[in-house]
Formats: sequence, C-alpha cells, structure tokens
Amino acid sequence: MQLKSKNVIAVVGPTAVGKTSCGIRLAEHFQTEILSADSRQCYRELNIGVARPSDEELQQVPHHFIASHSIHEDLTAADYETYALNSSAQLFQEKNQLILVGGTGLYIKAFASGLDPIPEVAPAIRQQVIGLYAEKGIHGLQAELIRLDPEFAQEGEMQNPQRMMRALEVMITTGMSIVAYRSGSDKTRPFGIRWVGLELPREELIRRIDERVETMMQNGLLQEVQALYAHRTLNALQTVGYRELFDHLSGRCSLDEAVERIKISTRQYAKRQMTWFRKVPDMHWFHPSDETGILKFLEGVN
Repeated sequence: MQLKSKNVIAVVGPTAVGKTSCGIRLAEHFQTEILSADSRQCYRELNIGVARPSDEELQQVPHHFIASHSIHEDLTAADYETYALNSSAQLFQEKNQLILVGGTGLYIKAFASGLDPIPEVAPAIRQQVIGLYAEKGIHGLQAELIRLDPEFAQEGEMQNPQRMMRALEVMITTGMSIVAYRSGSDKTRPFGIRWVGLELPREELIRRIDERVETMMQNGLLQEVQALYAHRTLNALQTVGYRELFDHLSGRCSLDEAVERIKISTRQYAKRQMTWFRKVPDMHWFHPSDETGILKFLEGVN
C-alpha cells in the first residue's frame, strides 16, 4: 500500500496517550522514520521528565529532533519550522511517507502551515520574563498580561505559561500585542498531511498521567532535576515536572506537594493539548490501540 505523493502522517494527542508507541508501529509499517514534534524531548539533558523514547524505541525506528539540542540553545517554534522542513525534505528524497509524532501544537502548526513573522526578542527581555515567572508563577504572568496586553489576555491561553511568556516578550519588545502579528494565512507545503489524533476516556487518561508521574519519580526524576538545578532559570527548563521539583529543592514545598502539582499541571496541559488539536479540521480520532482502524483510515486516503 502506498500513499499519494509525499505525505506526513501526523500522530498527535495529549501527553501520556500513547503517541510514541503508535508512531513507532506506523513507521515500521510504512518503513519510514519519525520526526518528533515535542518542544522538550529535543533537549539532550532532559530524559525522564519529558518521557523521551527509550533507547530500545529509538533503535527500532530512526528518530529526528530527539536529544538533538542543548538546554543552552534558545529554541523557538520558528527554529523548529526550519529544522522540520529541512529534515522532511531530506527524508522525502528516499521516502514517500514520514511519521510526525508529538504534542506541541505550536511546533506542529509551524511545520504544517507556517508561522507569522514576529520580531526578535532581546535575551535580556527574555530573562526578565522568565524571572517574573520564576518569582511569581503563572499568576504573576496573568496579572502582567492583563495590565500590558489585555487583548491577548482576553483571547489567549491564560493557563499556558510558554504562550504567556512569549506574549509578554513581544509586548515588551514592540509595544504591540502578539495578536496583531497573526495574519491567519497558511503557507503552502510540498507534502500532504494525514491527521491521526489519539484520545482516551478522561478517567483513563488521568490514570495514565498519574501512573506516569509516579513511574518517573521511581526512575529518578528528582535526581535528574537536582543535576539541572543550577540551570533552573533557562527557558528550556520552564516546564512541567521540572519547575515543580525546583520549587521543592528551593524549599517552597514538600516533595509530596511537588509530585501532586506535577500531576495536576500535566492534566491541565493535556486538556490544553486536546483543545488545540480538536480545532484541526481534518483530524481523525482513534483509540491508541486501534491500529487496524488507523491503517484502514490511511489506506482509504488513496
């Protein structure tokens, strides 16, 4: 079975739903490779806390954008767009299909349809915003956005720290809301995209998230975070699982409280991911174990 021309099969969905294993099965079926669309698994210093694919999984199928960068590199969605387009162009020289696996909606949008140009932000301003978040948390970001950028505050994702910090950076840099830079026009890509969304009943997903967090702790997440503590203000480390344990190591909460906060924050993140992906018009949703249904859908594309 062959898909038409050059196609990206995008396997997306919330954290802990089973994207990695599904993507590997599809890559093996189509005898192709995987391009990750995860904004944290790309950092080689992060492993347990970002649920990076295991060494065994990485050996099963070649992966791209996994442990490919350092936390000291300040990556953006625009950087990912360039990386992903270059990688896919090389892979499409020999393959007709490419499996995209991940849950970072903005990165996936950058690859699939491009981003609107946004001015560069000075490192000092970025550190200023990260410092605000480190000191006052998400509530500090919310208050500052309501004060400086009420347009984003009204329309934006006011529970998403990364998007909020980016909006603040742009407002401080340009004096304009990031909303003003959204043209809404998509760029043409030299490949088609088949959208495979993975979903689970809410109760099952919550159970998987809680179990994953407990497993991460058993596998040494606290020790991984301790080794990164000196770099805790880096943008790459402003992420779930790390910032909560940084708070514990700073004496702001107990270990049990930190672990519970990781679970809650991960559930909230999963909810935001589902909200994002449900807006994709051509998405087809499947239970992660429904490999037969997924393959039937992909075969029916011909």
